[in-house]
Amino acid sequence: MPEQIKIRTLTQGDITDIRILLQHPMETGQRRDDKGQSFPPHYIQLFNVLLNGKPLIEGQLNTSISKNPLFTFKAKGIRPGDKLTVNWTDNLGDKRQDEYTVSQT
Repeated sequence: MPEQIKIRTLTQGDITDIRILLQHPMETGQRRDDKGQSFPPHYIQLFNVLLNGKPLIEGQLNTSISKNPLFTFKAKGIRPGDKLTVNWTDNLGDKRQDEYTVSQT
């Protein structure tokens, strides 16, 4: 099973900074091992963030994103107690979903 998605928020006034770290190898398929064999492509294709079950961010990724990508976003109107759900699906069909409750900071 893929490693847990790390989600952090910081709210200042009405603006919330959202930081999301996706634990994933993000292999391009272009790198080679010691024997000259290519590592097979393995990367996140779809990435979504839901706020209280409603879409907040939807994206498509590809091989140009680095290993364990970190994304940051700003959003208005997020309150303590709101739930952020982050999920991804990779090109091999692996999936991960984690939930985070926004705190009072």
